[in-house]
Amino acid sequence: MKKTTLHPGGSSVFRTLVLAFASASVFAQPAPKTDTPTVRTQLTVETIMQDPKSWIGTSPSNPYWSDDSKTLYFNWNPDKNKSDSLYKVTFTGGKTIAASQPQKVAPAERRLLPTEPIAAFNRARTQRLFERQDDIFWLDVKTGRIRQLTNTVEAESNPVFSGDEQRVIFRRTNNLFSINLQTGELTQLTDFRPGTKKADPKPTDEEKFLKQDQLRLSTVLKERKEKKDEADRISKADLPKRPKEIYLDDKQLANPQVSPDNRFVTYRLSKTPSNTKNAQVPNYVTESGYTEEIRARTKVGAPLLTQEFFVYDVAKDTVRAVSVNGILGINDKPEYLKTGSKAKADTAKKPRPVTISGPVWSDDGKIGVVVVRSQDNKDRWIMRFDPETLKLTLLDRQHDEAWIGGPGIGSANTPGNMGFLADNQTLWFQSEADGYSHLYSLNALTGGPKKQLTSGKFEVQQVLMAKDKTHFFIQTNEVHPGEQHYYRMSVNGGERVRLTTMTGANEVTLSPDETRMAIRYSATNKPWELYVVDLKASQKTPLKLTSSTTDTFKSYSWREPSLVTIPARDGQTIYARLYKPEKPSGKSVVFVHGAGYLQNAHKWWSQYFREYMFHNLLVDKGYTVLDIDYRASSGYGRDWRTGIYRHMGGKDLTDHVDAAKWLVQTQGVDANRIGIYGGSYGGFITLMAMFTTPDVFKAGAALRPVTDWAAYNHPYTANILNEPQSDSLAYNQSSPIYFAEGLKGYLLICHGMVDVNVHFQDTVRLMQRLIELRKENWEVAAYPMEDHGFVEPTSWMDEYKRILKLFEERL
Repeated sequence: MKKTTLHPGGSSVFRTLVLAFASASVFAQPAPKTDTPTVRTQLTVETIMQDPKSWIGTSPSNPYWSDDSKTLYFNWNPDKNKSDSLYKVTFTGGKTIAASQPQKVAPAERRLLPTEPIAAFNRARTQRLFERQDDIFWLDVKTGRIRQLTNTVEAESNPVFSGDEQRVIFRRTNNLFSINLQTGELTQLTDFRPGTKKADPKPTDEEKFLKQDQLRLSTVLKERKEKKDEADRISKADLPKRPKEIYLDDKQLANPQVSPDNRFVTYRLSKTPSNTKNAQVPNYVTESGYTEEIRARTKVGAPLLTQEFFVYDVAKDTVRAVSVNGILGINDKPEYLKTGSKAKADTAKKPRPVTISGPVWSDDGKIGVVVVRSQDNKDRWIMRFDPETLKLTLLDRQHDEAWIGGPGIGSANTPGNMGFLADNQTLWFQSEADGYSHLYSLNALTGGPKKQLTSGKFEVQQVLMAKDKTHFFIQTNEVHPGEQHYYRMSVNGGERVRLTTMTGANEVTLSPDETRMAIRYSATNKPWELYVVDLKASQKTPLKLTSSTTDTFKSYSWREPSLVTIPARDGQTIYARLYKPEKPSGKSVVFVHGAGYLQNAHKWWSQYFREYMFHNLLVDKGYTVLDIDYRASSGYGRDWRTGIYRHMGGKDLTDHVDAAKWLVQTQGVDANRIGIYGGSYGGFITLMAMFTTPDVFKAGAALRPVTDWAAYNHPYTANILNEPQSDSLAYNQSSPIYFAEGLKGYLLICHGMVDVNVHFQDTVRLMQRLIELRKENWEVAAYPMEDHGFVEPTSWMDEYKRILKLFEERL
C-alpha cells in the first residue's frame, strides 16, 4: 500500500525503523592514535551523519600570504568552536624550510590585517590596495606601512590604481571616485543617479506667444531679461567642472570602470522585464507562527534581462551606447531552430541579445579587449574595443551549438581568464576550441594568428601570470582526470615543469614573491590539510602544517576506492569509483553525484564526504558500491560536458545502465539486486532510471530531485535544453514527470520543504502524478526546515536511515 509522508518520520513503514547498529557508544574500542588502524570499527548512520566538526574535524581553508611571504594565514577550527578562527604559521629562511606551530591570531591583530583575497597591486607590486569594513586602505609592501584612504559611513569598495598609478579609483554606492595619493584630493568621476530626470515643463504655444508679446511691448522687461541671461551665463561658466548627470531610470548599473587614461568610463545597464514572475516558497515552521513566503527565482524561459553597454566620454561629456550590429554570426539562428517542428516561421535577420563584459586593458592602457557573449550562450566573441570610436574588432570567436563552457571560459558577466603579456600587445586567454579548455595567445593589435600554448586531452583549470610575465603558473589534470597538479610554463608554451608531487588534489596558493607554495591537499580517504613547499629548495618535499582529523575519525580504516574505467555503449570511457566488500553479498548500490557538471570519480576527498562514509558503511554490509562520472561531468572536455545537450536522461542515464551491466559482468553483482540513489541532479537521474529503465534498478532514493526541467532556473537549464517555449521536445524527453507510469521498483523521495533551488513543488507535482497513476510502491519524506543542502544532523540521519532501510529491505 502506498504511503505518502509529508513530514519526517510520518510514514508507518519508516516510523518503525530500528537499526541494530544504533548504539549508545560510537565505537566498540577506544580510538587508536595512529592514521592507519588495523581494526575496522563499526559504522552507524548516527555516527557518520552527526555534526562533522565534532567527530571528523575541520579542515583548514582560505589560505593567504602576508605581503612579505613570511607568514601564511588560514581559517581553521581544531578546538571545535562554533565557527572557524584565523590562524597563522610563520616561516624562517635557511637551506630547509622551517615553520612555527599554527597559532591563533588574536582579535586585535586580526583587525589590523589587510583583508584578503581581494587586493589590487600596482604594476611593480610594491604597493597594494584593499578594503576593510567598507573603507579603502593603501599598503606599502616592503615596509608594511598602511594608510587609510577613506573613513565614512558609506561603503567603499573595488579599489584599483589609476593608469598612471598616481590615484586610487574606488566605488561608493553607484559612483566612481578617485583619491590623489600625493595630495589626498577626492574627485567624483561619475554621477549616476537613480530614476528619471525631471524635464522642465514645456510652454504651450499660447504661453510662448504671450511671453514674446510682453518682451516686444516692454523695453524694461527685455533689458532685465538680457541682464539675467548674462548673469546666468557667467555663473554657469564659473561653476567647477562636474561629471555628467546620468540617470539610470529603472535599470541596474553593473561594472563601472575607468579607462587607464581616465578619458572614458564604461558600464553596463540591465533591465528586468516588468512581466517577470518569481516563484514563492512557503515556509511553514517560523518564529512568527504564520506561514511566510520566501521569494525565490524565476523559471527557465522567463523574460530575460535586457542589457546595454555604454561609454561615458569624460572630455566630451557625452554618453553613447555600443552597437553590436555587424558582429560576425550575431544574426545566426541556433541549429535546433532551423529544422523540425519548432523551426521559426520568420527568417528576419536580427541580432541575438548579448552581454558585454570587460574591458581588460593592457598595462600601458593602449589596448582594451571586451568579451561579447550571446544570451543563448552559443557564442563568445573576444573583441578589441576602441572607446573613442566604439569600434569592435573581432579577435576570436568560439561557437558551440550546445553551449559555451569549461574551466576559465567565464560567464555572462565575467570575461574569463585573460590578460596581456609584457609586450602589451599579446593577449592570452582560455578556449575550448580543440575540445578541451586550453591556453591560447594572439596579437590583439594586429589580430594576428592564434597560438595554442597547451594541448592534449586534459583541462587547464586555473591560470596565474607570474610577476615578471615570463611564465604562467597553471593547474591541470593531465596526469589523470582525477588528479590536480600545479605547473610552471613559459608564456610561449612548451615544457611544463610540475611543482606538486602528492597524488590527489593540490590547491596551490602562491606566495607574493613566488618562492613558496601553500598547498591545500587531500587524498581519496584523507580530508584536506595544509602543506607548504619551498620552490627554491633542492628537495621540494611538502611540509605538513596542520593535522585536523580527530582520533575518533581515524579509528576507522577508511577505504580508498579503486578508480576504474567502464566502457559505454557508444565507445566512450566512463571513469568511476568502485568500493568492493571483502565478502560480497551480490547487492550493489550506484551513487549519482549532483550538479551535473561536477566530478566525483577522483583521487581527493570528496565534497560528498557523508556519502563517502555511507558507502563505507554499505561495503561493511556486503554491498558493492559504484560512483561514476557520467556524461556531462566536469574534467573530461567539451564533448563529455555537452553530451546531454537537448536530452538530459539520455547518455547520462545510459552511462549508469552500462555501469550496472558492468557490475554484473565483472564484479559478481546480482542483476536483480541493484539500487540507485543521489541528490539534486542525482535525484533526477534516479527518477529517470526508476521510470524509464525499471528492470535495471530495483530500488531508488531520489533526494531533492528535479522532476520537470521547465520548473528549474534559466542559467543552468537553458544552456542544455534551450527554452521550453522553443524546444518543448527537449523538455518533454528530459523530465521524469512524463515517464512516471514506468515505475516498477521501490522509490523513496526525500526533499526539503524550503528548498529555494529545486523547489518542493517539484516533488508535490510528482506525488500527484503517482497518485493519479495509482502507483503504490513509493514514499515521500519531507523536511520542513531544510533547504537544498541539509544543515541539521537529525535531518541527515533521518534521510540516510530511510535510504539504508530501503536498500536493506528491497535489495
